[in-house]
Amino acid sequence: MEQVEMGKDIFKNKEARERQEDWYQRFLARANCETNSTSLSTTFGEIHVLTAGDPSKPPIVCLHAMLTSSAHLLSEIRHLTDHFYLLMPDIPGHSVKAIPERLSFKGNDHAVWLGEILDGFELEKVPVFGVSLGGFIAHTFASEFLERVSKLALLVPAGIVQASVVKGLMSMAIPMIKYKMNASEENLRNLVNFLITEWDDDWGHFLGDSMNDFKTPRSIPPLAADEDLQNLTMPVLAITAE
Repeated sequence: MEQVEMGKDIFKNKEARERQEDWYQRFLARANCETNSTSLSTTFGEIHVLTAGDPSKPPIVCLHAMLTSSAHLLSEIRHLTDHFYLLMPDIPGHSVKAIPERLSFKGNDHAVWLGEILDGFELEKVPVFGVSLGGFIAHTFASEFLERVSKLALLVPAGIVQASVVKGLMSMAIPMIKYKMNASEENLRNLVNFLITEWDDDWGHFLGDSMNDFKTPRSIPPLAADEDLQNLTMPVLAITAE
């Protein structure tokens, strides 16, 4: 299992980590539903898993996006607790509640990590839902462990298509540079408008803080091979965007 050096943090300083702790609590309150926190021992370290809903209902594993958290995801999918028991692990290196080491995208570390979480909850086969980076982990896990995923739902999953580099620079890099040079409300909105469909004060200002607080990831998920996607024999729902 290839990981970054131990002892390094994913945040630029103590103040950045504290600010992200505050954001976690704010989004948890925004979810406005009963939750529990569980710590699982894995070969990757102690993993934090946020759960919500009635444990007697069917479980579904839900994976958050890059540089967010389980609480951020829950704030958007809280109504699923009417029908499911939600298990939301914090992805290593991408959440203030996660271990501060980012797993390598080479090999199958993320798939093994998720498998150990299912083992910890004694789950043999479950539906899996993932957003962005979480979508990448979800579909790579399903490709490797077909027998453990009953259904797969992906929201703008990473690792499916290659976006235009030029368009990406124009849409993200230039607004990000402007925001880092001048953290004005106008520059923040210009940056965040590429990431969310409509302005939201919490999400907008969180995203602005996260770009300054987290150390920038040095790698992105690779594209899935066609044969890996063709091997997904379970029902799959993929919701994508431009």
